[in-house]
Amino acid sequence: MLYEAASKEERRQAQAPHNLFIIGVFAFDLLMTPAMIGLKIGMIALLIPLFCSSALLAWIYLRGRNHSDWFIRMHWLQAWARGRLLLLGYAVSGTLILLAWLLSLNSSDAHMGHILWTALTRVALLPTLIMVMVTVVMEFSAASQAAKGEVADDLAAKFPPPG
Repeated sequence: MLYEAASKEERRQAQAPHNLFIIGVFAFDLLMTPAMIGLKIGMIALLIPLFCSSALLAWIYLRGRNHSDWFIRMHWLQAWARGRLLLLGYAVSGTLILLAWLLSLNSSDAHMGHILWTALTRVALLPTLIMVMVTVVMEFSAASQAAKGEVADDLAAKFPPPG
């Protein structure tokens, strides 16, 4: 939906949540996660990017709830919706890592357990990586929509514009 009442400044401010989300994804998910794996701290190190990303998403959620301007608020809510998709990717990966851990514990051979753990944890990270790529593309599109003064139709239907 094209929201013609949005000023140039409001359009710029509406791009902020999308840009923040994209920067967070690149910093925390695409740079910090491989760095933690490369440092060989252990799988517990994957909680650091998860915590940082979750904190950023919590801030996006809180900021979206408290914004007074309708157009800008809709874009904060849209960024939060994409954040929920990313959190879903984290949840699926966490479940698969738990499954990998349980399978590796049940292995009778220690070397086979280590091989299972290594292989399955690498596969378990794929849902998060896929969601990272999907949400980044969606957020780039949403930032473009914000620059044009557009609001997603589903959000406009759920939260009608004022006046």
